[in-house]
Amino acid sequence: MQALIVGADHLGAIPATLAEFGISVGHHVTGRNPVHQRSPKNLKGMEVVILFTDFLNHNTMRNYRDLAQHRQLPCVACRRSSADLIRTLERLGAKRQLQ
Repeated sequence: MQALIVGADHLGAIPATLAEFGISVGHHVTGRNPVHQRSPKNLKGMEVVILFTDFLNHNTMRNYRDLAQHRQLPCVACRRSSADLIRTLERLGAKRQLQ
């Protein structure tokens, strides 16, 4: 499963956490560039949108959430921490895969 990550300058341990759920980072956008804030792109081939709320403004989050809803993709919002990401993915119904 490919994920579009929006927010955060550096992902750190996030790709490893996502890999536990069988999710890979398809594309990462920091959300700082005004072009990315107004006209979200890069959803082609993505299966989930992950928004890191502590790095995004409300308009950017709304734009990505609306686009994900329009394309019928799941969209999750959480803080940029592995623990919060795990809780959010488990609430979404994702299961950890055996390593």
